[in-house]
Amino acid sequence: MEWVVADIFNILMPSDCRVCGAAMAALARVRVCEACVARVGPQVEAVQDVLCTRCGDALGMESARFAAAMGVSECTMCRLVPPQFDRAVAFSNYEAEMRRMLHLLKFEGMRGIAEHVLGDGMAAAVRRLRESAATELVVVPVPMFAAREKARGYNQARLLAEAAVKRLRRLEPDWTLRLSFKALERMKDTRALYALNPTQRRASLKGAFRVADAEAVRGREVLLIDDIMTTGATARECARVLKSAGATKVWVVTAAKAQPESVQSVVQHETESFAMWDASSTQPICIVQPEASRQVRF
Repeated sequence: MEWVVADIFNILMPSDCRVCGAAMAALARVRVCEACVARVGPQVEAVQDVLCTRCGDALGMESARFAAAMGVSECTMCRLVPPQFDRAVAFSNYEAEMRRMLHLLKFEGMRGIAEHVLGDGMAAAVRRLRESAATELVVVPVPMFAAREKARGYNQARLLAEAAVKRLRRLEPDWTLRLSFKALERMKDTRALYALNPTQRRASLKGAFRVADAEAVRGREVLLIDDIMTTGATARECARVLKSAGATKVWVVTAAKAQPESVQSVVQHETESFAMWDASSTQPICIVQPEASRQVRF
């Protein structure tokens, strides 16, 4: 019956998926087809690589081997310039369908993407912190500059935070998650960060945030929510001001993680086997025998 209704609805009011352009085969609250949603998988499965245990960057095969040999599990940047946040995790990688979905959420007014498409994934990403984070967390979405939020009509980070907390209150009833939308404030309307290199991003974000409600975070652990993490400059600056205001720990969860260009390229593996390493051990946990000429995207 659902398919019949969907067919009639599509005949009377044709609707195509806003991600892939295919005709919607079923009624949905958001114009994103089930196939596109299904192709957005968890980051740990999609990246096929060892992730930095601090920021979530993919290390790449050579870096992973070096890190395992040295008995470390963090990327070079996190070792050289440790971020103030304690750990950052993401639901998926910032590519393909995920990239388009976040564009629809941020720039094309499709608020339902947060609740009906990415909500479950955000909750799953937060649950990866369950064993490390406190049983009581203050959930803080990364704020937008007031004028920009007014023009857009909403803050996508807030929508994602609300969607995740809504599900987690059902899935983890003993985990106290308190949303705070006024704890952190954006003071500067920074330039679009995607056009800046890491050094320029850090300089642009200096002084961009302040804690407006210190009582909300003092002596507490904070869960910082955002849509995308690229170089981590925004998360670093937010964590710095939150800890300066008394937050004991800062955990970061984003819908997507943009991986470094060095591990996004297609890598050609030789026919010889290679070892996959456990970040907590210097011993290989399995030996992978790739097929000849097989290409794996990192």
